Amino acid sequence: MKPGQHIPLPVDLNCDMGEGMHNEESLMPFITSANIACGVHAGDELTMRKTVELAIKHDILIGAHPSFPDREHFGRTDMELSDDALYTIIIHQIEALKKITSENGTSLKHVKPHGALYNRSAKDMHTATIIARAVKEADPSLILFGLSGSCSITAAKAAGLTTAHEVFADRTYQDDGSLTPRSLPQALINEPEEAVKQVLQLLQQKTVTTVNGKTIPMAVDTICIHGDGVHATAIAKALYSALTTTIV
Repeated sequence: MKPGQHIPLPVDLNCDMGEGMHNEESLMPFITSANIACGVHAGDELTMRKTVELAIKHDILIGAHPSFPDREHFGRTDMELSDDALYTIIIHQIEALKKITSENGTSLKHVKPHGALYNRSAKDMHTATIIARAVKEADPSLILFGLSGSCSITAAKAAGLTTAHEVFADRTYQDDGSLTPRSLPQALINEPEEAVKQVLQLLQQKTVTTVNGKTIPMAVDTICIHGDGVHATAIAKALYSALTTTIV
């Protein structure tokens, strides 16, 4: 498949990138959006530039992937920051990537918080409101990606932002619609066939089956694959194939 030669997909397929993995060239042909780390939980200016250039090469939409300042734990440790500190660090990350996209003749399309910041904003309205305010200040045209049906979506809509309900191909769910914590053994979906099965259920039935076997409703605007997953490329290829050959 040549760069930029994507077959149209029925839904956005996004991937977390710029995080120091070595599979990004292989992933790009099978996704439609890239959430690029902004040098705080991973990456630096050079990786941001390289990932932006790669996204442009493959005609991929670009989003900022801001995090708590937790490089040691890859942004996956919850942190207590003042409201001003959190607001400032989010603005800083968005603006850093926005500058690079502008210098490359393109623009940011969305923002998706990373890791512990994403999980906190999903359940804590106060945090979600700070993030939404920061995104709007950086650029009110940006789309905010948030966990489907969560506080992130509610706060962003209240701020007047366009939102995207995000679901996951490679993560399992709890009965309340939250993601299974990574500390638990069932948190990750590593088999491409299982990822495809979950995604098709999400798209065709607008539901997901939790780790406890419960079926819960789920709104879907964009689907995430984690770029740091062991089988990320295999999952991306399987999803792309399924989404271009299956009626959903």
